Amino acid sequence: MTVLAVLLALATAVSQSTGLALPAPAPAPAPQMVYGENSGPVAGVSPPIPTASGRTGSLRGSTNLLGANSPQPDLDTANSAIVPNPQSVNGQDANADLGLYLDFNSANPPQPNRGGRGGTDPGPRTYDYEKLNPDLYAPPGTDAGSTPQFMFNMGLAHNRAGVGNHSGWARQQNQDVLPVAKAMAGVDMRLEPNAYRELHWHTAAEWSLVLKGCTRVAALDTDGRTYIDDVCAGDVWFFPAGVPHSLQALEMGTEFLLVFDSGAFNEEATFLVTEMMLRNPVEVLSKDLKANTSAFDNLPKDQLYIFNGTPAPKNIAEQNLTGPAGARTGNESFTYHWSRQQPMEVEGGSVKIIDPLTFPIASNFSASQVVIHPGAMREIHWHTTSDEYAFFIQGSGRITVYVAPSASRTYDFTAGGVGYIPQGSSHYIENTGTEDLVYLEVLQASKFTDISVAQWLALTPRQVIKDHLHLPDELLDRLPTEKPYVVAGNKNLTAMAGGGQAY
Repeated sequence: MTVLAVLLALATAVSQSTGLALPAPAPAPAPQMVYGENSGPVAGVSPPIPTASGRTGSLRGSTNLLGANSPQPDLDTANSAIVPNPQSVNGQDANADLGLYLDFNSANPPQPNRGGRGGTDPGPRTYDYEKLNPDLYAPPGTDAGSTPQFMFNMGLAHNRAGVGNHSGWARQQNQDVLPVAKAMAGVDMRLEPNAYRELHWHTAAEWSLVLKGCTRVAALDTDGRTYIDDVCAGDVWFFPAGVPHSLQALEMGTEFLLVFDSGAFNEEATFLVTEMMLRNPVEVLSKDLKANTSAFDNLPKDQLYIFNGTPAPKNIAEQNLTGPAGARTGNESFTYHWSRQQPMEVEGGSVKIIDPLTFPIASNFSASQVVIHPGAMREIHWHTTSDEYAFFIQGSGRITVYVAPSASRTYDFTAGGVGYIPQGSSHYIENTGTEDLVYLEVLQASKFTDISVAQWLALTPRQVIKDHLHLPDELLDRLPTEKPYVVAGNKNLTAMAGGGQAY
């Protein structure tokens, strides 16, 4: 038993015999988060700095410190920028043009070099960022030129809380944080059980994929036709611009991704039913709705945004109102139960597509949900008529975006990541993790289309390909005449560093 434990035991015995209460022990300090930062001398400062007992020193130095007036520094005692014993991870010393995925989790700390290019990093840094973004920190030798920023993660977005107690939240990505995303913006929204996103409408069209739980959607179109449905994880809804609608979480709560057809969309600029009522004279409300002014005494004093509600009846028929114009049905449905569609399975994963061919109301939204097995990749491709909005649902992966005529940049993604690829720019998505990668591709297009690089080469006269690229017949013989969509690969992403193969 330690000395401290003995003293505590004696004190407890005394308090019990005398009836005197011991003071409550001070709570242990909460452990601090460790982000992995450099430490020690940097920028001429050598922490830890002594605590001053009063005001000392000066805010500004003298002109004697100007380079022309000051003595030269003692270079023998200056703070060194040499990194002692830098570590490399598997594949880091291989040819930089191989572009092998570097797993920096085993490096403490990582270093921004690859195949002899780059160097070490002695300066201010947070290691966790570098471990999440190894292809930005130590880029493949094939990255070149300058490109716009093509990635953002919802974890960096401001999270707006709903009103009331635990009602939900929303966070968004638009051109404010990802300027290249001109055609689309996204919102990740959470509604706690029975909570609402209040009745509202937008100037942009809204396409949504349910990520978790179930949502009851209700809407009214311009002809006065009603619509109501329950959608659960994997299902989709779409509301044209201007169509008013409400969203309510069912008893399990819900989370969904919203994609809008404008990069400038702002969730804070939505038209709300509460604000509409508050911003019109009460006399006008009385006349319009044929009610005494007292009927409006209990209107909310502010917008509701996301708020707690009463549970929706489990039997949706109890809320299925139908006016004189009827209800929207069939091809005019605002929802699609995509979760029930079986995907096309291939060796490296699976793909399923939703576009106006099967979901007609979403006339300019096309999407694919892709599952990529470890080591596999969504083949190199590009989209001919639309930018691509990519949202990463699960797992980790990387993308190289080629921008005409001679630039490219490689990015790493994890769940909650948004990738934006301009129309015509070739790209792939490679699974860099040990679990399946699941992500969503959204296009502004009336049909989901892409160009497969492998298929293009296979269906171009061989002479033309050989004159351009000097590829061997052995490779050309294996090219697929049908789109692979997802191709299998070696789960060991650094196998080529030891003489192995990538496939």
